[in-house]
Amino acid sequence: MTAETTASEPTSTDWRSRLRRVGPGIMAAATGVGAGDLVATLVAGSRFGYALFWAILLGTVFKMGIGEAVGRWHLGSGSTILAGWRSLGRWATGFFGVYIVLWGFVYGATAMSATGLPLNALFPALSVRYWGMICGVVGLVLVWLGRYRLLERLMTILVGVMFVAVVGTAVLVGPNLVALGGGIVPRLPEGSLAYVLGLMGGVGGTITMAAYGYWTMAKGWRTPRWIPFMRTDNAVGYITTGIFVVAMLIVGSELLLGQGMADGDRGLLELGQRLAADYGQWARLPFLVGFLAVTFTSLLGVWNGVSLLFADWWRTWWSREETGSDPGSTVGMRSWPFRGYVLWLTVPPMSLLFLDKPFQLTIAYGVLGALFMPFLAGTLLVLLNSGRMPAAHRSRWLSNTVLALCLVLFVVLALDKLIGYVS
Repeated sequence: MTAETTASEPTSTDWRSRLRRVGPGIMAAATGVGAGDLVATLVAGSRFGYALFWAILLGTVFKMGIGEAVGRWHLGSGSTILAGWRSLGRWATGFFGVYIVLWGFVYGATAMSATGLPLNALFPALSVRYWGMICGVVGLVLVWLGRYRLLERLMTILVGVMFVAVVGTAVLVGPNLVALGGGIVPRLPEGSLAYVLGLMGGVGGTITMAAYGYWTMAKGWRTPRWIPFMRTDNAVGYITTGIFVVAMLIVGSELLLGQGMADGDRGLLELGQRLAADYGQWARLPFLVGFLAVTFTSLLGVWNGVSLLFADWWRTWWSREETGSDPGSTVGMRSWPFRGYVLWLTVPPMSLLFLDKPFQLTIAYGVLGALFMPFLAGTLLVLLNSGRMPAAHRSRWLSNTVLALCLVLFVVLALDKLIGYVS
């Protein structure tokens, strides 16, 4: 992907220089944490209090490890993740191609519907369906016409709104810091295993993690000298979203413990109603704005980042070369495969907003989705320890340990989902 501006080589790698350049990590982490993740954490807090705090911390570390691995592959090898998968064989790019097409069709409807929920609660004159369509089109226009720098700034602003709304809600309900501290000690209350696995696997864990390297390229980071900046950027992004998730655990523990909680994105609307009942409308409205920021960052990040992945998949699938150092304009934000996939995310999924998701499509989507994160962790483990990666930037024991644990976790989650679909 051609960066809009190629950043000059860094002259200093101190912390101040690194923090000034933070951006792609915020985009990747905020895109991956959607309303569903926040609701899952609320439900966990409402059932088990602070007992699963340790699982959130561990999940944040796992995702930070995968994000670092993706970024290091791009900067250390000089190749994109699609080029890396192509080097493993056509099976890898073939699997990803089927997955990204099916995923985009179903996720497009899911993202638009989730974004329409808070807007309908704020402005009920339009239904969720039509608010969702409007948000999809707005996302399409911003990504179609915008440049990376504009998108990064917009996403950063939205993350600020998320931070104020979500963390502000946690402060409002009053965290029990002693109980929260006790939650650092790992334990498994009865019936909590599924929630533990979900919390560890759900802190920003989606296909968007693979898009991180393309955002670092758009930032102008192209050489191994940017690896220290990438690591700081990645850590800031996932620590920030980890704070979001902890805040929702606090809300669930303090406001909803022992009470029922709706599953899905509508659970956040229910939380808004409870905040209004306990504290007044002044507490509900800012929370709904934060809910909108959560959903729209996911939509905007996917419309941009996953479209870059698709464009590079298209280039890689039709290329005769096994690897490539810089795919150039063929996967840029002005390329026709990129824009074609943005349209695929926006227009066809609108039909699903009028219908329930077809059963067979939902099953296929769920099966491929369950397999993607094991695929990502496993292929990174291979690529980063192979001769395709310069020796100086290959994984060491810490990265290999984190990736191996991620692989085990995601395999267990995949088996659990697959067994659920079969049964």
